[in-house]
Amino acid sequence: MRRLLAVLLALVLSAILVPTASARPAAKPNLAPTPPMGWNSWNTFHCDINENLIKQTADAMVSSGMAAAGYKYVNIDDCWMARQRDGAGRLQPDPVRFPGGIKAIADYVHARGLKLGIYSSAGSHTCQGLPASLYHETTDAQTWASWGVDLLKYDNCGQQDGIPAQTRYKRMADALQASGRDILYSICEWGQNQPWLWAAETGGHMWRTTGDIENNWSSVVGLLDQQVGLEQYSGPNAWNDPDMLEVGNSGLTYGESRAHMSLWAILNAPLIAGNDLRSMPASTRDLLTDPDVLAVNQDWAGRQGAKLRDDGDLEVWSKKLSDGSAAVVLFNRGSSPATIGTTAAALGLPAASAYAVKDLWSNTTKASTGAVRAQVPSHDAVMFRVTPGASAELAPMVLVEATPEKPYVTTAGRVDVQAQIHNDGPATLTAAEVTLTAPTGWTATPDGSPQLGTIGAGQTGALKYRLTATNPPLGPVQLAANGSWKWNGASQSGSGVGRFTVATVPPVGRTALSDQTWAFAENGWGPVERDRSVGEQAAGDGKSLTVAGTVYPKGLGTHAPGQIGYFLDAQCSRLTTKAGIDDEVGNQGQVRFEIWGDGTRRAEATASGAGGAVELSADLTGVQVLELHVDPLETMNYDHADWLTPELTCHGTPPPAGTTQLSDRPWISATNGWGPVERDRSVGEQAAGDGKPLTVAGTVYPKGLGAHANSSITFHLGKRCTTLTAKVGIDDEVGDRGQARFEVWGDATRLAQADATGAGPAVPLTANLTNVTTLELRLDTQGSPDFDHADWLEPTITCT
Repeated sequence: MRRLLAVLLALVLSAILVPTASARPAAKPNLAPTPPMGWNSWNTFHCDINENLIKQTADAMVSSGMAAAGYKYVNIDDCWMARQRDGAGRLQPDPVRFPGGIKAIADYVHARGLKLGIYSSAGSHTCQGLPASLYHETTDAQTWASWGVDLLKYDNCGQQDGIPAQTRYKRMADALQASGRDILYSICEWGQNQPWLWAAETGGHMWRTTGDIENNWSSVVGLLDQQVGLEQYSGPNAWNDPDMLEVGNSGLTYGESRAHMSLWAILNAPLIAGNDLRSMPASTRDLLTDPDVLAVNQDWAGRQGAKLRDDGDLEVWSKKLSDGSAAVVLFNRGSSPATIGTTAAALGLPAASAYAVKDLWSNTTKASTGAVRAQVPSHDAVMFRVTPGASAELAPMVLVEATPEKPYVTTAGRVDVQAQIHNDGPATLTAAEVTLTAPTGWTATPDGSPQLGTIGAGQTGALKYRLTATNPPLGPVQLAANGSWKWNGASQSGSGVGRFTVATVPPVGRTALSDQTWAFAENGWGPVERDRSVGEQAAGDGKSLTVAGTVYPKGLGTHAPGQIGYFLDAQCSRLTTKAGIDDEVGNQGQVRFEIWGDGTRRAEATASGAGGAVELSADLTGVQVLELHVDPLETMNYDHADWLTPELTCHGTPPPAGTTQLSDRPWISATNGWGPVERDRSVGEQAAGDGKPLTVAGTVYPKGLGAHANSSITFHLGKRCTTLTAKVGIDDEVGDRGQARFEVWGDATRLAQADATGAGPAVPLTANLTNVTTLELRLDTQGSPDFDHADWLEPTITCT
């Protein structure tokens, strides 16, 4: 009896505490065990869509081989619906664009073994102002199910009545599950509410982590940067979505499309093509359908790929695969070709005597002892699959490279270059030879024989070449090295590239950066502009630089994301600037401005369109290359970023060994009481060159500096000098009038001083300059400044 009562009590408690099957949340359909693949109409066609386009695209997806490669979804984006719901409150297709209805299109797509996707928004209207699904979730889900829809892209436009995103997206998830049809749910709220934290539990199969992709390189890399750290939130039926592909579209080069595809594949991103499939060339088709690259995307072995290393413009991304191998993308986002590498150990692979390294784009496999590296062109990527163990029949992995000693050279036209053969394979190379082809206008002189002989496993053979040119033109210089060797008795060869840039160094003194020649410039939209806003299109289409109502005559108009580089050759000391969002975009836009020197960030500030200009200042002492970066903090659409009155202070090179007249040296800065400081002339007081020969007490001095108190003249010594000797006096052109104090300062310390009057002779002055970096010659008036024509006579520095 007790046992029977216990059983009855258990049954009662179970009925009370355990929800019925109808009360439990329905399980999310298993529609995306691997990242979804398909096509979407928006990137290329926007609202210019119709039923013929969709049908033709479905046909092209089959005939091109994309369907066989795994692309299944044909997705109709915004603008498919009529402007009004029907009398029963249901969405209806636009009668002009889709006269046959959506169900007929779904039937057409399904007959070809494909699936149909549709679009709506979790607000009152879509992004193009058409009816959307807030408060109509159940009706719309049932409508789509009755049409045979297989995917919903659910956007975030329209009025939302303050309803939280999670609530609005959960409503549609529930409606889709209750519709009776399995519909893949693509949440598109642009990453604004961190959907990776909640979208899977809400019922989403994939969710956008970013704003919209644009048909340009800056947009692609900007979205890529936002994926760092999100890999832990990705998995079967739950995919981070950095937005659709722009592969093959006009805004990207072939190399940029290849990098885009490589990175989206290693990120486990849904691969939703956005080009016109009906007319794509074979090169684009091959990028979209490469079986080895798609296998990386479709493989699930734990988490999506992640950034392994970041060296500025050079990055390594990796992903462990289910068969024990690892995929790796060597990514060059910079403006020059570069060698990028990693190791099998860094990829998390077990130790092995050799590894098979397959180049997934060239479909070649080589053997390596663990090094995984390649030369990667600018704005491109190389993608490998690295597997422990390698057949003895595999040729060794060899890299030929031309490496200049420095990336920038002056117009003096001289640079040393190493032509190298790197043997990363497990076998010895014999009869190795390397040559460097001289670029046009240059002469290449080898420092030895091109015959390198034997190069052991893991070793490098190299030959130094000296390149010279007379007054070479500014800009990049391409290098080409050719190598040959024997392995296992067979002759093999390879080639490699390199690059350096001939650049000018800014002049000594304080100059506007917009007046200087940059070494490189990349911009989000349109070209970088000098003393104009960016405008976004053709060169010169901008306006006067204006921030918060203030017009700035000098500066650089840019558009985030972007960067501008200048070669300083360690001859400058400081950059000061203001920065802000140009008024031409109103109160929109938000940008981080950064000043970088030799790969290190020296200063940063944030500005928005709703605020005024901000100030930045950076110490550039010893810096070879200055870079100005602008990075978007939200969408890049309005990031018209202005560098305002950027002023560069440069000191030039230190004086040569021996004795030098200061009037023959460039000064860093010079201020004067009246008129400009004059070289080897008296001051004159008015236009440059209006003075006379330097004359004090009847003696004429051929060398010197004519100044007028109060005055300051600074020179860069770089701790190379020991002594300054000079005479000082008031020039005879003012008669016996005038009185001034002459002071010699070194690094803000007074080293010597002397007073002189118009009624007296020249006065000797000597100063110890040991360990002085900056020399300043200062004049202070000792009475009325009207006649203080003060001359530094034969100022001579002695340097080592």
